[in-house]
Parts: sequence; C-alpha cells; structure tokens
Amino acid sequence: WGHSGGGHWAGGMTLLHPERVAAAWLRSGVPLFEPNPERESILPHQLPDAALKVPIMCNPGTKEGVTVKEGRFAKVWPANEKFLQAMRAKDALVAVAVDPLSAHECGNQRYLAIRWLDYCLEHRLPEKNGQPLREMSSEDAYLAPFLGKKAVPIAEFSGDPAAASWFPNRDVARLWEEYVSDTLVTDISPPPAPTQVKVGKGRISWNAEADLESGIAKFLIYRNGKLIGEVPEKNTNRFGRQVFQGLQYSDTPTQPLVKMEFVDPAIQEQEKAQYQVISENTAGLQSK
Repeated sequence: WGHSGGGHWAGGMTLLHPERVAAAWLRSGVPLFEPNPERESILPHQLPDAALKVPIMCNPGTKEGVTVKEGRFAKVWPANEKFLQAMRAKDALVAVAVDPLSAHECGNQRYLAIRWLDYCLEHRLPEKNGQPLREMSSEDAYLAPFLGKKAVPIAEFSGDPAAASWFPNRDVARLWEEYVSDTLVTDISPPPAPTQVKVGKGRISWNAEADLESGIAKFLIYRNGKLIGEVPEKNTNRFGRQVFQGLQYSDTPTQPLVKMEFVDPAIQEQEKAQYQVISENTAGLQSK
C-alpha cells in the first residue's frame, strides 16, 4: 500500500520484485513506463511478465484529473490511465477505484483497500512458508470500464477488455461498486467489544481493539442499562464517516488522540451502578 510518492514506490517494487508481492494498492501514484521530462533522473520502469499476475488496485481521487482537470494534482489520472492501459493491454490483473469524494487526500479508501487486500492475501499466500505465491484464478472474474460504476462477468462484457478493470469475482466487484458510488462499503462484522472497563476517581475508562474493516466511530456509555453519553460527543469527518480518532489528509489519526474515558457527573451518587461500554463502528454496527 502506498500513497502519492508511496504509490510510485509500491508499484515500482511490484514491477521489480513481482515474485515477492502478493498484491499492491496504489493510492494517487503509479510507476511510469515512459521518461518523465520534468524529472530526467527518474528512469522509466519495465513490465516483466511475472508482474502481470500480481493483483493491483489504482486509487486516485476524482478531483485528481477525473472531474477536476486543473490544479496541482490534475496529472494523477492521466498517469493512472497510461499505467492501466499498458497493464491491461497485456491482460494484467489490475483495476482502478476512483474515490468519488476526494482529491489527493486518502479519504475513505481504507474501507475497500483492507477488504480487497484481505481477499488477495487469502488467495495468494502459500500454504507453507517458502513456497511460491499462488496465482489468482480468473474463472469467476468480472470486468468494468475504467471510469464505470458497474461490473459484469467477463462473458457478458461488451467493451474493450484492455480499457477495463479486472476483479477476481462477484463479491469483490460488488464492494468496488459501492466504493466508487459513495465509498460506503458494506460491513456485516461488528467491532470487537471494549475491554478492561474501570470506574474510579470520578471517571470510567476502558481499552479497545481496532475494527479493521470499518473503524470505530464512537463508544456508547451506559449506566444501569441507560445510555448516558458518547465518546466523542461530537465527531466530524469531511469524507462522510465519523471516525473515533479523526482522519488527517493522510491515512493517520488526528493528534492528540481522543482518550477512551468518560466522566459521569453523577458518579459519586452511583456507588452501586453498573457501567457498560459498547463500541460502534462507522457502518453503524455495535459490539457486545
């Protein structure tokens, strides 16, 4: 996984060492097959046959040359398109998921990236250490136009396969369709339940593991079965989904991190109270 220059790097490593890469997600940056007149010191990449078997997802923001044609990042989509065309002309396992909400920032890409990478790892990693990576099957593959929003089985695709994204099966294609529509990728797995809930010195504290699929949005605090508060009280995210620790321009939380604690104004009068903490993820699913 790489963002911007990291996308160039991750894609370059894939082309240089395809036998060691299970899958690659390239956010807003791709390796180049042609010389760059603005940076003559950067040599163009070659495309070895082994790289054609590595699943790759390109992920530019729509404001990086797709719907916004001017500005600092307007060249991102044209570079992606050239990379995609060169790869798909040789039937590479490559696709593009245009983020419909963002420009160069990472936005909500993790909701598709993690699911896609999980699938690729499950089908690519060998059964025993030291064995070669397994090849992805194309038996149930789907295709979709690069800037399209609907994927169909290969047998039903009427366009140019060299200008179409490749998906391993229907399930992955449907997740992609959700992402390129509004980034709200379906999740049916609730977050892990909070642990180590403690009450003392006027406050309730707890610990929690991450919800890798969707991320935790907030924690719900109950006293004797009644909801008395949420942490954080207010949570905003310009990309639509509320994230507990916030989201920066990159894919990292905002600082300082929100603490996992809550002060009950009536805690001194609640000596026999029972407190519960529930995690809620960004898909609206709650933990035990």
